[in-house]
Amino acid sequence: MKLKKQVTVCGAAIFCVAVFSLYLMLDRVQHDPTRHQSGGNFPRSQISVLQNRIEQLEQLLEENHEIISHIKDSDCQFALGGKGQSPDLQMMAVYSLLPFDNQDGGVWKQGFDITYEPNEWDMEPLQVFVVPHSHNDPGWIKTFDKYYYDQTQHILNSMVLKMQEDPRRRFIWSEISFFSKWWDNISAQKRAAVRRLVGNGQLEMVTGGWVMPDEANSHYFAMIDQLIEGHQWLEKNIGVTPRSGWAVDPFGYSSTMPYLLKRSNLTGMLIQRVHYAIKKHFAATQNLEFMWRQTWDPDASTDIFCHMMPFYSYDVPHTCGPDPKICCQFDFKRLPGGRINCPWKVPPRAITDANVAERAQLLLDQYRKKSKLYRSKVLLVPLGDDFRYDKPQEWDAQFLNYQRIFDFLNSQPNLHVQAQFGTLSDYFDALYKKVGIVPGMRPPGFPVLTGDFFSYADREDHYWTGYFTSRPFYKSLDRVLEAHLRGAEILFSLALAHARHTGTDGRYPLSDYALLSNARRNLGLFQHHDAITGTAKEAVAVDYGSRLLHSLTNLKRVIINAAHYLVLGDKNTYHHDPAAPFLGMDDMRASQDSLPEKTVVKLGTLPSRFLVVFNPLEQERLSVVPVLVDSLHTRVLSEEGQPLPCQLSAHWGSATDVVPDVYQVSVLARLPALGLRVLQLHESFGRPTLASSVRLYLHGRDLPVHQQEAIPLHVFPAAANDFCLENQHLRACFSGHSGLLQNIRRAGEEQEQRVSSEFLVYGTRTSKDKSGAYLFLPDGEAKDPPVVRVTEGPLFSEVVSYYQHVQIMVRLYNVPGVEGLSLEVTCLVDIRDHINKELALRFSTDIESDDTFFTDLNGFQIQPRRYQRKLPLQANFYPMPTMAYIQDARSRLTLHTAQALGVSSLASGQLEVVLDRRLMQDDNRGLGQGLKDNKRTCNRFRLLLERRSTANKVQDERPVSFPSLLSHLTSMHLNAEALVLPMAQEKPPPLALHSFLPLSTTLPCDFHILNLRTLQAEDDSLPSAEAALILHRKGFDCSLEAKNLGFNCTTSQGRLALGSLFQGLELGSLQPTSLTLMYPLGAAPNSTSIHLDPMEIATFRIRLV
Repeated sequence: MKLKKQVTVCGAAIFCVAVFSLYLMLDRVQHDPTRHQSGGNFPRSQISVLQNRIEQLEQLLEENHEIISHIKDSDCQFALGGKGQSPDLQMMAVYSLLPFDNQDGGVWKQGFDITYEPNEWDMEPLQVFVVPHSHNDPGWIKTFDKYYYDQTQHILNSMVLKMQEDPRRRFIWSEISFFSKWWDNISAQKRAAVRRLVGNGQLEMVTGGWVMPDEANSHYFAMIDQLIEGHQWLEKNIGVTPRSGWAVDPFGYSSTMPYLLKRSNLTGMLIQRVHYAIKKHFAATQNLEFMWRQTWDPDASTDIFCHMMPFYSYDVPHTCGPDPKICCQFDFKRLPGGRINCPWKVPPRAITDANVAERAQLLLDQYRKKSKLYRSKVLLVPLGDDFRYDKPQEWDAQFLNYQRIFDFLNSQPNLHVQAQFGTLSDYFDALYKKVGIVPGMRPPGFPVLTGDFFSYADREDHYWTGYFTSRPFYKSLDRVLEAHLRGAEILFSLALAHARHTGTDGRYPLSDYALLSNARRNLGLFQHHDAITGTAKEAVAVDYGSRLLHSLTNLKRVIINAAHYLVLGDKNTYHHDPAAPFLGMDDMRASQDSLPEKTVVKLGTLPSRFLVVFNPLEQERLSVVPVLVDSLHTRVLSEEGQPLPCQLSAHWGSATDVVPDVYQVSVLARLPALGLRVLQLHESFGRPTLASSVRLYLHGRDLPVHQQEAIPLHVFPAAANDFCLENQHLRACFSGHSGLLQNIRRAGEEQEQRVSSEFLVYGTRTSKDKSGAYLFLPDGEAKDPPVVRVTEGPLFSEVVSYYQHVQIMVRLYNVPGVEGLSLEVTCLVDIRDHINKELALRFSTDIESDDTFFTDLNGFQIQPRRYQRKLPLQANFYPMPTMAYIQDARSRLTLHTAQALGVSSLASGQLEVVLDRRLMQDDNRGLGQGLKDNKRTCNRFRLLLERRSTANKVQDERPVSFPSLLSHLTSMHLNAEALVLPMAQEKPPPLALHSFLPLSTTLPCDFHILNLRTLQAEDDSLPSAEAALILHRKGFDCSLEAKNLGFNCTTSQGRLALGSLFQGLELGSLQPTSLTLMYPLGAAPNSTSIHLDPMEIATFRIRLV
């Protein structure tokens, strides 16, 4: 123990020396008398001083790292795996096994003929549950509000009326976004009726999320958040906890969802849109029901029972049995004289005493055939479609006719069938009872499955992979809003706790809670499977965009109010004035479809302006923070008045034009974990900031160049030779002709790694079905040299290449720690004048990855992929919400992304991402329009090359993989940018401002605070004294080198002391709960120390006092 203390003290001492060295470095740089500008080269002596100091800081960090942060061996054992039994069904193996030959199956076109013996049910009768449902999209062809007013409110009003007419009727509902809007508009009497229907089991709320989310592009933060929003609403208003998951319409399924449902205490789930060849294979082997387990789960604790629907669609023709021509005759909304009919030309007939025997027999034949695809004698038959049951007549037509059939079937003992209306949980309960287990346990004789269900094809070679990229502008805006929501939740919770602690909560704007609540719901709404997917009508996309922007602006206000309170030295002086906020916003968006414009800080007449920089990461970070200013003579000081290292750059408006009187000052700052750092901007004419130098290559173009005299600029009319940028970790070399990346060499390695980049354009097929918003149908494999601008400076250097439809920037930070270990890649894409084209960015390397690559699922876990040559090109694209990588025994190359896009590896050593798609026609999936509303879109990436030290082939062939710790941290840096809030008021601040450091200890760097979400009080719009603390312990791969991870990166074998985590606050209460807070997990523990296994997410109900 003593030794441990000594080591920690030594580490702390070295840490202090490092910081002191940094200040010395800054002072020395700012006071250097030899400083002058000459032809774009700053004096070598000056740069070398800065370089040496940065290298010293780097070395000290490294030593500090060696002393303190030995990544524990036990933390590494997890990634090696080996424990636990092998699953019966591993989806990668299933893909390799199947021929994907699409043979004609007869009436069940994508399946096979089903036969049975009439006496099969003599000993054990068939139990049929017909489950009425109405699939309500919260936006698709119409906006959310228009659907509500035109259809949804009528469905729910009729439901209350019609369900009360007969206690045998059942109905299920899933989208709480619609349900809550309806609830707000109905009488107390109607609400009481709904509670009765739920209480007596007639109405079931399934899944209970705000929406039925897309599972490809959505991030796990938002998936969990919309689930909590729905579950909290249900608990508060109806007092019900969902038991079963229902996802009939997402276009493919992620294994993240079963994990989230399991940890929310659901016991069963249903899925529908799975590749038709997999459905056929599972039907033939009776594997359509299985226990779905996480690939990384060593002890089956993540298992959840899953039912896969066997046929083409969730509509009535494809749910009663294999023959749609027959099933359609039992969709009584299609009775003759109605607005819709049966495409198979045989209409339904109303059930009468005269025809009931014949009709019931026909339907029973379908039920029996369908049941042959499953292992139990309990059968699920959904009865519904999109926006069904919106008129009382339809309720009567379906319920009365089916009840006549059920009454007949149940009155004939020789048929050995019992048929009834049921809810989803009625079905699961009957099945569990039949096999003799309690819900949640593994039923005997059912297989265990691991893996996911991407990519989806509904017929032929129609792969739904285009939507992994469709409308990338909004996919990016989604993640910006998500990062702001997380930051605002945490800062609001901390500010409120501190205000209550000091008794100043009367001054704090509690009304900000309503803004948080609204943002949760708008982010939740956008996770819907026609929103973030980019598959809604143009007007609907605009509606979503407006909601996202509205909430983004509001969240910036919440962050500003919390930051204002937390940096004030004297909290009693806090005054909230909505008309004149204390801090300004970091950027502004003119409209829902425009890119953000950074705020220019005007130094004006004031001697200094304060900035507050918010770091949303739970790790301290050393970052280059960019600020736009109106003065060339800007210095940046810490709150103590110490100068900080800066780089002055031009602010470019185009390839050759600088924006006049605007400069970018990039400052190197240490930002406290989840904290606020106060900085000062000074206008100082005596000591100019280090300027960067610029080279501009015009490649023979005759272009006027507008420059600023303070920034050295050299113009070269012809092409350049190849050139390189380097820092202490990396050397990146570029083509002089194209300006594109060619290779990367890591420090200490003799051999460079080829990492060349190129843009490709895919056209669409000339024949039959063309690509649209959902489908990706390329026409095979995919000129002018660009203007290239190279900027070099002490803190970062960058190369920008301007092509006709895309400009790409590759930036290298000259900074110790995480930010200097990877390349920042930004693509500004504008394909508004393309016709039927898709633009992709491809990286080609010498990495011997063969046909294997890895993509993340929802930013939560990694799924290995294999390029299948037997499938068409478009089938080999997968969603990439946060990262994709390729590797061999020596190296791993990871592409980190700040927005969800489609990715593939079409050849060994390649990684390819689709940046945008513009398509002029519909793809016949119901939308009725192409994708023509493209925006100027900014796609942000990080490219990370790592050395693998202990790779082995056996481990690499397992169906599980993890990022390294460095990779996790790189992803966090990319997705949680520091927010720069300039002091808004033109007068000097009245009182002392202090940086805010919320954490009293360093969090282990495999722990992520997913959220600190203040819970609502009895009054929806006000906060309670409790918050949900959601923690995720990341699984990571130790076979990649873990150097240079920055300050104090260490792990703790999953242990964390929550009691002493928040500085200046105590833990008044701590209750572990299920993921969405519906169930307490055991009694509140005596200790405030917790333990988490790798990959697990845990929720705690806490009170900070």
